[in-house]
Amino acid sequence: MAENTTFQAAAYTAQGAERESVTLPATLFDGTVNMPVMHQAVKAYLANQRQGNASTKIRKYVTGGNQKPWKQKGTGRARQGSIRAPNWVGGGTVFGPIPRSYAQYVPRQVRALARKSALNARARENAIYVIDQFDFDAPKTSRLAGLIDRLGVADQKVLILTNGAKPNVFLSGRNLPTVHVMPYSDVSTYHILWSDVVLIESGALGESLEPIAEREEAAPPRPAKKAAAKTTAKKAPAKAAAKSAKKASAKKAAKKAPAAKKAPAAKKTGAKRALNPALAAPMQPSAELGAVIGTQAVPRSEVAKRIWAYIHKNGLQDQQNKRNINADDKLRTVFGGKNQVSMFEMTSLVNKHLKPA
Repeated sequence: MAENTTFQAAAYTAQGAERESVTLPATLFDGTVNMPVMHQAVKAYLANQRQGNASTKIRKYVTGGNQKPWKQKGTGRARQGSIRAPNWVGGGTVFGPIPRSYAQYVPRQVRALARKSALNARARENAIYVIDQFDFDAPKTSRLAGLIDRLGVADQKVLILTNGAKPNVFLSGRNLPTVHVMPYSDVSTYHILWSDVVLIESGALGESLEPIAEREEAAPPRPAKKAAAKTTAKKAPAKAAAKSAKKASAKKAAKKAPAAKKAPAAKKTGAKRALNPALAAPMQPSAELGAVIGTQAVPRSEVAKRIWAYIHKNGLQDQQNKRNINADDKLRTVFGGKNQVSMFEMTSLVNKHLKPA
């Protein structure tokens, strides 16, 4: 389907200001729309995206099944030669998928014709816009989103074709789900047909649109935050007055209260700091335990600290189950010849090697 016609495309600046319309190049936009060629190109593109990793095993690759499950005759059951036969659960797969390539080759001239047809299809729908120049000094998603909003295509899928690779423009549109940015030379038939609107930089079409000097529009103010700031500023004196009133009432209550009420608090703190007499009593370790924590008499609380220090130093705590302790040569004599004990069992075994000093 070809017609000798010319197409006009609306032109805009990078900020979204409208300019005079542009005549699209007649060599590319001649009205040709070849549906079978576009179908072939899109089908090949999608097929080339497949990895082809699906894999199954036939009966000879499944582990097991070397022995006949039961004898041939006399059991009353059907004869079977292997438990990995396809009729068995867990057996091999017959004619299953194996890793292969799904690549399809399309000749270069056919790919060019398909891309030309896709661009002409969008031009017939007046869905091609020309942008004078994408000059982004740094990635700015809000700037690209503002351009799309001003063009009125925010609810459509937008394909942006730049004149060569422009990383800043690509990074600006990477976080927009309905926007795809790529160089004009890399575009395929699939990407053009995926989009609803195509924005093409003028330099990519061979046009020379001089950019118009214009100021970037500032972001609209946010009155909600200002109102919130005013309300917080109004509430600040009231909060300060409430705090001061609470402090004054607390001071008056402290003056009225008798001094005798402070004594129980001191007794409580003293009771917390006091050590349990049973833990403070000195204990004499046996010769076996003395090889681990020393032969001097120490309090019972110090015995536990020294044993755990010895365990952590030598890495004797089991890594799979932290509640178990692996015994070395010294601890094995303390544990009665056991190679591994639990924490609770270790406490009772250690107490057997302690006696009052």
